[in-house]
Order: sequence, then C-alpha cells, then structure tokens
Amino acid sequence: MDYVKAFLIGGAICAAVQILMDNTKLMPGRIMVILVCLGAVLGAVGIYEPFTKWAGAGASVPLSGFGNTLFKGIKKAVDEDGFIGIFKGGFTASAVGISGALIFSYLASWIFSPKMKD
Repeated sequence: MDYVKAFLIGGAICAAVQILMDNTKLMPGRIMVILVCLGAVLGAVGIYEPFTKWAGAGASVPLSGFGNTLFKGIKKAVDEDGFIGIFKGGFTASAVGISGALIFSYLASWIFSPKMKD
C-alpha cells in the first residue's frame, strides 16, 4: 500500500505542475524554482516533514522534496556552525543527489550523443 500511496501523491504533484504549465505563461525553469522554494517554505513552517512521513517517496522525490532537504541541511548547519552554515548546509545535505544527477547525465551523454537544439 505504501507504493500505491507514493505513486498517487507523486502523480498528484506532477499533475498539479502540468496543469500549472498548461494554464499559465510560466516557464518550466520558474516552475521548478517555485517547487523548490515551496518545499523549503513548507519545511520551515513544519508541514513538509509530516507530509513526507505520510506520503513517503511520493513527497520526498519531487523538487519540493529537494527544497525541503536543502532547508533541513541549512538549518542543521546554521545550528552547528552559525552564519557560515547558510552557505554550506544545502550542499552538504543534497550532495548525493546533485552528484548522482551530474554523474548519470554525463554517462547518458556518452550513450545518446547529445545535440544542440536549433
């Protein structure tokens, strides 16, 4: 049942974003930034963590989950290191995800020979 719940919640988030893309003039990059910021804000007010515990990967995998991860990392680093934690906390918390995205996209570029769009 956990898989079904994660699939439905993640699908609902994706459907809401698709509706936003179809019905507004917002560019995809701006929508991505909105999702990351929304996850950080919801994490700051204490809503996203209980939602993640309930929804599982359906809430933690989308970009809003990335924003929440950044917030948690920054909060922890600020508590431990003070002001400098603002700059290093997000990188520490999300390093595995960012590194994975870079490595796998590089490997995909070897396999699929990317081209610039005209």
